[in-house]
Amino acid sequence: MKFKKSEKLYKKGLKNLVGAVNSPVRAFASVGGNPLFIEKAKGSKIYDVDGNEYLDLVVSYGPMILGHRHKKVEKAAKKALKKGYSFGASTAAEIKLAKIVCDAFPEMDKVRFVNSGTEAVLSGIRLARAYTGKDKIIKFSGCYHGHQDALLVAAGSGLATLSLPGSKGVPEGAVKNTLIAEYNNLESVKAHFEKYDDIAGVIIEPVGGNMGVVVPQNNFLKELLELVHKNNALLIADEVMTGFRSTFGGAQEKLSVVADITCLGKVIGGGFPVGAYGARNEIMENVAPLGGMYQAGTLSGNPIAMAGGIATLTELKKQNPYDKFEEIGAIIEVILLETAKKYNVDLSVNRFGSMINPFFTNIKVTNFEESQSSDTEKFAVFFWEMIKNGVFLPPSQFEAWFLNSEITEKDIQVFSNAVDKAIGKVANSF
Repeated sequence: MKFKKSEKLYKKGLKNLVGAVNSPVRAFASVGGNPLFIEKAKGSKIYDVDGNEYLDLVVSYGPMILGHRHKKVEKAAKKALKKGYSFGASTAAEIKLAKIVCDAFPEMDKVRFVNSGTEAVLSGIRLARAYTGKDKIIKFSGCYHGHQDALLVAAGSGLATLSLPGSKGVPEGAVKNTLIAEYNNLESVKAHFEKYDDIAGVIIEPVGGNMGVVVPQNNFLKELLELVHKNNALLIADEVMTGFRSTFGGAQEKLSVVADITCLGKVIGGGFPVGAYGARNEIMENVAPLGGMYQAGTLSGNPIAMAGGIATLTELKKQNPYDKFEEIGAIIEVILLETAKKYNVDLSVNRFGSMINPFFTNIKVTNFEESQSSDTEKFAVFFWEMIKNGVFLPPSQFEAWFLNSEITEKDIQVFSNAVDKAIGKVANSF
């Protein structure tokens, strides 16, 4: 494969864009080389500016669950475009999408649409504080909840990729009410509740997706919910990644846990910028204009995003691709593990629903510290060999891979061939 046009665009982009990108992980810092620039996509495939074709396992980090440019989503967006782009006023589409979302989350009576997952989470936390009258929030190391100051500590995702413990520009005062616990370790949460009596809530990714895919173990979420409620606090589920990815609803349903506040994004916009937070009536009625917790946004409920979301969720419910995702995920897991065994390369694989990723380590990964045992140099070699053999992956060891319903048997064969070459390359390089 040749990447000359991507290289040229990268150099050109350095002049007016920070690092030639608009999100740090896209810079390929942890895997080396120049970032790829994408020109188009369709179905399960994505194409860069040099014309290279890839099986796409990034799918815009989750939202393209139906594949790229699904005909019904595209038709709905075009129809909405013809009516206008943004009104700064309410539309019927907001009510329609709200009902679809609330029906999919039985514990959710009301929802508020915003413009991103970050905005959904910061609003959800503000709501927890408004409802409880308390200040402190517990988060888990390795869980990334957007780039808001209060939660930009011990985060995964791009921060883990770049080995940054936090962010410059975040004052100490901004994180003084943020407490850090260890994922899958209930005792680390209990310790905070024993020490502080002003904890408003605990925020968690039900399934970690920003330290690689990390799944809750041994009833961790159920016991966490009991602990949180025992201390008169709220559980906030960040389902920006996991929402609608393992079932038509949240990962909470699959894990038999009901959070007090749920934050969403990604899939519910069908690829357009959107986020949402929702809860039962007694909590949501604290939000303006019904209550004293203020949150607003000119582009919230954007008609194009609402149209894309309605079309995506309607088609997703019709397709019900979750058994297919489980089948494909299991095949991918076997391909990775058997190929690693063939070449005597240490590898473990985590997956949940349509989210999956490997770790170059010989241990089972259940938290952020264990994810750090993965050999990122091996991942970098693996990543580029996968790219060169037609599979587009997140350029970070600590990002989940995502499936979409357009993946075919031929795509699986492309993946299998690429994995054999990539892990073979790793074996010969170390």
